[in-house]
Amino acid sequence: VNNLSFGPEYFIPKPVDPRLITEVSCAVAKAAMESGVARTEIKDWDAYCVHLRELMGYESKLTRQLYDTARRSPQRVVFAEGIHPNMLKAAVEAKAEGICHPILLGNDEAIGKLAEEMDLSLEGIEIVNLRHPDESDRRERYARILAEKRAREGFTYEEANDKMFERNYFGMMMVETGDADAFITGLYTRYSNTIKVAKEVIGIQPGFKHFGTMHILNSKKGTYFLADTLINRHPDTETLIDIAKLSDKTVRFFNHTPAMAMLSYSNFGADTTGSPIKVHEAVNYMQKEYPELAIDGEMQVNFAMNRELRDAKYPFTRLKGKDVNTLIFPNLSSANAGYKLLQAMDPDTEFIGPIQMGLNKPIHFTDFESSVRDIVNITAVAVIDAIVDKKKKESK
Repeated sequence: VNNLSFGPEYFIPKPVDPRLITEVSCAVAKAAMESGVARTEIKDWDAYCVHLRELMGYESKLTRQLYDTARRSPQRVVFAEGIHPNMLKAAVEAKAEGICHPILLGNDEAIGKLAEEMDLSLEGIEIVNLRHPDESDRRERYARILAEKRAREGFTYEEANDKMFERNYFGMMMVETGDADAFITGLYTRYSNTIKVAKEVIGIQPGFKHFGTMHILNSKKGTYFLADTLINRHPDTETLIDIAKLSDKTVRFFNHTPAMAMLSYSNFGADTTGSPIKVHEAVNYMQKEYPELAIDGEMQVNFAMNRELRDAKYPFTRLKGKDVNTLIFPNLSSANAGYKLLQAMDPDTEFIGPIQMGLNKPIHFTDFESSVRDIVNITAVAVIDAIVDKKKKESK
């Protein structure tokens, strides 16, 4: 993968350069207007370029809003796997987009060599070689803080110091101590380990016992929010309640009003055994405690997605007359299979995620198949998360 930057060594654009969409098309349109050939006058060139990018699937209204918001206050974002090609390229792109100040974790020589091979400029990007002797003071400081925080759980200073040689522990401690604002991880690490580290270092928000993740599906039909897509494998009723509450907060974070369906293979108590019971009980709790929230279930996904069908057969639901935009799955298998099936069926549908919900600090995840654009999108979300987190603290 090459970095495409105009200059003395790159003045004839390559066919794969996505900027051909706007750079060349806009230039042709301007020339047509100047020569009198154009039938339509373009007055807002920025809007025209955005329209072209949207048509080609290179940018959507949602991602543009995320990037624009992040650019207003770029934050210091730590990228755990600086030696991974996609994460390295994403950090460079995120800096070029102006959405963050990247910090790469890893061996500086190895990262420098990879950047050279990929023709990427690391100018203005900080590299932290966490295992180098020069970082021993910081590792020891982080270890003392973590050992004190978890002393009642048997954490010793020596154990904590050993853990500071691991990317996730060190990177999350950077955020925990304020040395950075957000952290992106997940391309190399097993999720079970990452979840454990996040709970130990960052902790779960007060009022919750669980955290989760959400994927945003941006389709021609509209924007949909899917949870929990990564963290809780076999959620019980209490976990599903936390996921529903966190989803409510997260959907509102993205300026949408949630209309929430809690899914299962049966509808509204039709099956009185197995997993539907957990969902049924979670719905009962949510409706009782949050009377203004549009939430109902348990229901099959076809009834959730078809308002006319649902309203005709089940007119009593709290979702009557509403188009569902938030889907809470009964377990990780169905959530993971659901969003990946949609992805496979329509590769042009945009997915943003997994977006972390419920941790005390902006710690966000990717997976091993995340593209560069996926990681940049998550970076924008992490930056906005950090901005909101700071504003909340300032207002207290």
